[in-house]
Amino acid sequence: MATVVIMPRQGQSVESCVITAWNKKEGDTVAVGDVLFSYETDKSSFDEAATVEGTLLKCFAEDGDDVPCLEPVCVIGTPGEDISNIAPAAAEEAAPAAEEKKEEAPKVEAAPAAAEAPAATAASTDGFIRISPRARLLAERTDADLSKAVPTGPNGRIIERDVNALLDKGLTNLAAARAAEDAPKAEAAPAAAPAAEAPMFEDVKLPNIRKVIAKSMHASLSTMAQLTLNASFDATELLAYRATLKANAEKLGLSNITLNDMVLFAVAKTLKNHKDLNAHYLGDEGIMRYFNNVNLGIAVDTERGLLVPTLAKADTLSLNELSAQAKELISGAQKGTISPDKLKDGSFTVTNLGSLGVESFTPVINPPQTGILGVCTITRKVKEVGGKDVFYPAMGLSLTFDHRALDGAPAARFLKDLCANLENFNLLLAK
Repeated sequence: MATVVIMPRQGQSVESCVITAWNKKEGDTVAVGDVLFSYETDKSSFDEAATVEGTLLKCFAEDGDDVPCLEPVCVIGTPGEDISNIAPAAAEEAAPAAEEKKEEAPKVEAAPAAAEAPAATAASTDGFIRISPRARLLAERTDADLSKAVPTGPNGRIIERDVNALLDKGLTNLAAARAAEDAPKAEAAPAAAPAAEAPMFEDVKLPNIRKVIAKSMHASLSTMAQLTLNASFDATELLAYRATLKANAEKLGLSNITLNDMVLFAVAKTLKNHKDLNAHYLGDEGIMRYFNNVNLGIAVDTERGLLVPTLAKADTLSLNELSAQAKELISGAQKGTISPDKLKDGSFTVTNLGSLGVESFTPVINPPQTGILGVCTITRKVKEVGGKDVFYPAMGLSLTFDHRALDGAPAARFLKDLCANLENFNLLLAK
């Protein structure tokens, strides 16, 4: 009996996923555990493995297609098995129209020059070019010459990478027209043609995650009254405590607790006394939503773009627990395997650019949160101690807050308390 493979729902908020690559093609033998295809949400990527063995009988989507969750993607069964009753809803709706076009299409006789064409062709026996929606849109925008395309998608379809291959070779309708106009001149030209000039630029389609980030950041800056406060604290005790933990981590069975973990811990504890920054500003509803626990967003730099996983109830965790859970979230985000459900519901965010040598910056709030803390690099500063100038390691902090939700004084008090807690980290642990 044939088994239908559907597009999984990765989190309650996910409505569809984009197929990024097929590992199997129609007619391939499939074993349990074989990866059938890879797909991505706006913020994560996944592999779909086979749960049954058999033959891949039919693929209903191709690379680049956006498939609704729980819709059929492919069918695994026995060769020759009848699967005519299995099809995604979109395919069923499109089938009658396709049949009508097929009946109306004139028969196309093979031209003598066809033998010189590439072995693979995008034209089906009914005379229509099989092409994905994304590839068609790119071809229309760039005027790519689809007659020269060599399809690599399922069922002989042209997909986006095939159109990009045409563009890389300069195979556009405009180029073909110009070549035809210049044909007589070309006969008189010398055999050796001058080398083509390198293109002045390259157009690369934005990935889904970049679109999401762009939309969120634009909404943040265009709808909020954002203001940034900068401060620094003496990191002498923090660095000393970190060195002690590192020296005794194996003996005590501790996680590899980093300076970033310690900052996250201090932020979670300090926010409990500053509810305006542990909140969501829902201006359209006339509501301030205050959180009973600190759900701490951690900004993570990944190959696919910025992700912000949420460390739930961070204020209830010990330093060691927080360190272990934060590393798990960061690793999942970087690998692209994190569940979308772990990328939402944050009440405050921390972003750390200290490792990149940034001394001060203006972090952008993640709506509808009311604040975000930027962690900067450590620099050497001078302060007076007992009448003498003393150098000390200073770590910078940049707090951006939404002035619609709170005023400058409450935001400054949070920053002051946070600096005090970080300067006296041992006392914070004792609370």
